[in-house]
Amino acid sequence: GLEEGAKNQLATFSNFITTINQKKEGIGNRNSPTQLVIPNIKNGRDLPPLCLDVRQKQRMSVDTLPQELKAPLPPEPSLPIRTKTVKDFQDDMEKSKASGDWKAVHNFYSTTFDSFLEINAAFKKDSNSPFNTIEDSGIDAKFVNVVYDALLNTPQDVQKSVLKGIINGLLQEWTGPRTKDDLRAYCILLQNPQFSNTSTYVIYAHLLRQIAALTEADHHFLVHWSKKISQKRFKQVVDRLLQFISLRLFPAKPEEFPPMVKCTWWIPSATKVLALFNAANSLISPPIIPYTDFYNSTLDHIDLMEEYHNWQCCGNSHRFSFCQYPFIISIAAKKVIIQRDSEQQMISIARQSLVDKVSRRQKPDMNMLFLNVKVRRTHLVSDSLDELARKKADLKKKLKVTFVGEAGLDMGGLTKEWFLLLIRQIFHPDYGMFTYHKDSQCHWFSSFKCDNYSEFRLVGALMGLAVYNSITLDIRFPPCCYKKLLSPPIVPCDHNTLVGICGVTLDDLFQIMPELAHGLSELLSYEGNVEEDFYSTFQVFQEEFGVIKSYNLKPNGDKIPVTNRNRKEYVQLYVDFLLNRSIYKQFAAFYYGFHSVCASYALLLLRPEEVEILVCGSPELDMSALQRSTQYEGYQKTDLTIRYFWDVVLGFSLDLQKKLLHFATGSDRVPVGGMADLNFKISKSETSTNWLPVAHTCFNQLCLPPYKNKKELKQKLIIGISNAEGFGLE
Repeated sequence: GLEEGAKNQLATFSNFITTINQKKEGIGNRNSPTQLVIPNIKNGRDLPPLCLDVRQKQRMSVDTLPQELKAPLPPEPSLPIRTKTVKDFQDDMEKSKASGDWKAVHNFYSTTFDSFLEINAAFKKDSNSPFNTIEDSGIDAKFVNVVYDALLNTPQDVQKSVLKGIINGLLQEWTGPRTKDDLRAYCILLQNPQFSNTSTYVIYAHLLRQIAALTEADHHFLVHWSKKISQKRFKQVVDRLLQFISLRLFPAKPEEFPPMVKCTWWIPSATKVLALFNAANSLISPPIIPYTDFYNSTLDHIDLMEEYHNWQCCGNSHRFSFCQYPFIISIAAKKVIIQRDSEQQMISIARQSLVDKVSRRQKPDMNMLFLNVKVRRTHLVSDSLDELARKKADLKKKLKVTFVGEAGLDMGGLTKEWFLLLIRQIFHPDYGMFTYHKDSQCHWFSSFKCDNYSEFRLVGALMGLAVYNSITLDIRFPPCCYKKLLSPPIVPCDHNTLVGICGVTLDDLFQIMPELAHGLSELLSYEGNVEEDFYSTFQVFQEEFGVIKSYNLKPNGDKIPVTNRNRKEYVQLYVDFLLNRSIYKQFAAFYYGFHSVCASYALLLLRPEEVEILVCGSPELDMSALQRSTQYEGYQKTDLTIRYFWDVVLGFSLDLQKKLLHFATGSDRVPVGGMADLNFKISKSETSTNWLPVAHTCFNQLCLPPYKNKKELKQKLIIGISNAEGFGLE
């Protein structure tokens, strides 16, 4: 119910309603749509505070309750009888536009939005049916869409009457338990396009607060009803919520809104409602809109580390942090959080090493501040394995690589080269650790049993080091791998706890072994007698080093036939065997290797798809974007040599463009922020044009002699980028 100060609140809103009802100026202009102006109510008293119910250090999401969960249902009041149809409303609109008399339309809008009961009377498909299930909201979506599409084209007094009615509804419905009619009204009001206008934000904020404060059971219904909204309307609601958060954080006209200290609940309320739509989106496969549509790029400009530390330190308090709702934080912002968290860990580890050295009265050495990896190119994998195994305590220090017999100094370029060559060797089919599937063009873990899984741990550590040191890798793992890598996102204290085990489906198998997945899909849809025609049991076979081995999918599986009734169980167990059970030891070693470097609460912020982007970057090369962001030293972008260069590069095949990127930056992958994040620079080389181009991969810098013509530049550039391995000092 209304808490202390209710009388003042009611008085404030009553004044607002009175203002809306006052005689409009310019009566002669009533026939045409006018700009909506909402009276200033920024001095209105706040409604009771919102209590967010999830404050723990874990991925923030709205839990979807089991379908059988039913909240106690308050009795549904009887609805007024309203018979207007879509056709009737459209006819009224046409008549009003033609005659200039908006009375019928005005009456419809003012009556319909006057209360939650009236909203249900107008838009409920059948007033006599309760519609108390999650499967059907009972809302006539077509009628709602038509009414809202027409609303912004009506005169100002009509639009104001709708807002007046919404205010009445919010005040009337504040007390008492929620009925399903109330939830329907909330669902309909969220789609009101008027809330895109900042002048309506005070009303919008109170609507969001009431929805955010609903019970978990009520949220459960709203989540499932929201997933039935059309993609267009769903996207509009999400965009409206994101805009509301952005403009509250950085208002174009601060005087439009109440002071921040008086409405600290605005952003938490909007974010929690946005979480309901994110939950709805995740229930659909494929999702209604891409998960990236929930990103709010405005958050890239706030103090992200303060948000992160608030979340870490105050995880169980009622203090709000965007990190509780990671779906709203962009991958670029998450990368910043992870990078800074890594830097802080590096500084902390290095400082501790220095203190330990001094406390033992030993002379400090600069090398102790780094993870120094010294390897021979001819023994790359074995040397790397030995180095990382010996220096486990230093894995969280800044990485520096030295190739034996080469004079290059590692300012970042040698590290990139080491990663590239090591990954190339480890994933070679002859090495036997991973199997390459041509149909899906990705690698998967070999199920061959062995005595030592340390090399899988090395690959995991490499991926961790890459994320920790902001290096992108050319690794082609399926999305399922990153889902397993976050299962769980924090290494459990109990070493007996299984890791790297996640729920897998036939869709996951399609991304790795599409042919086998297609066969299993055919089995599920087969209309004949499965037992007689397939003659299969709950036993599968795998070839290991030329020997066929059998595995039971369940106890005594070799004696249990696959039938029409149990084929779903068979397929699920088979998929789980291939993606979880048969490779458990390999993946567990890989998991522990990754988390030995990347043990951070920041991983809780990431989706599996985002981990993949952080590890691998983007394979999509946009050389035109690179051209726009390139800096020049000794050249102007209008110089003839530079024009030749870009004419040649833009005409290159994809393979040559990747070679150029690798030559100049040490990696052929695009970082999270796109080509602009490369800080690519072309410098003028004051050498003979007989020389080939030179690259400083540490600084993403290409040194280009002033070649006299396009043909010579193209020839020298192709030779340079096609023969680029090894480092030297000038």
